Amino acid sequence: MKKLFTALAFVLFVAACGGGGGSAPRNLDNACSIVSQRAGWLKDMKAVERKWGVPVHVQMATIHQESKFVSDARTPFRYAIGVIPMGRQSSAYGFSQALDATWKEYQKDQGRYSAKRDKFRDAVDFMGWYMNGSTDRLGISKYDARNQYLAYHEGRTGFARGSYNRKSWLLRVSQAVADRSDMYRYQLISCGKA
Repeated sequence: MKKLFTALAFVLFVAACGGGGGSAPRNLDNACSIVSQRAGWLKDMKAVERKWGVPVHVQMATIHQESKFVSDARTPFRYAIGVIPMGRQSSAYGFSQALDATWKEYQKDQGRYSAKRDKFRDAVDFMGWYMNGSTDRLGISKYDARNQYLAYHEGRTGFARGSYNRKSWLLRVSQAVADRSDMYRYQLISCGKA
């Protein structure tokens, strides 16, 4: 019986330590707070900025919209008749909410077969790769958080067709991403992390 209580106490202690699993940092409206809580993230995002040319603030605003900085974020389940689970809305997963097929394309193109969507470094490298491709194929500036997000959300073909123009909610979301990108940029400058 003593061993059982000891094991239970250990499990509770580990759980209380907040290993975090997929937990997000606190105060997602403050870029300086985010990067101070997750010191390695800024290093990872700056590496992406050097490699792919996508600014840190654009990466951060996109991650905020896609996963709220939760490593194992998934889309909600769909239900038939309101109660019968029919699977998830899409295969989007992780910080970047990359779809299975697009993630596999990234892994193959970059030779990064061990990259994981719930690992921050890999997720931001994926975003840099994808946004760089959107710049190459669609001419979208890497500093244009609004249109980069629209191409990210709709896919490049959907963006080229203007599919987002029929989605007023998505136009509002993309503007919110652009506004957050600007906010993060000024915050990072003010705390000397830009």
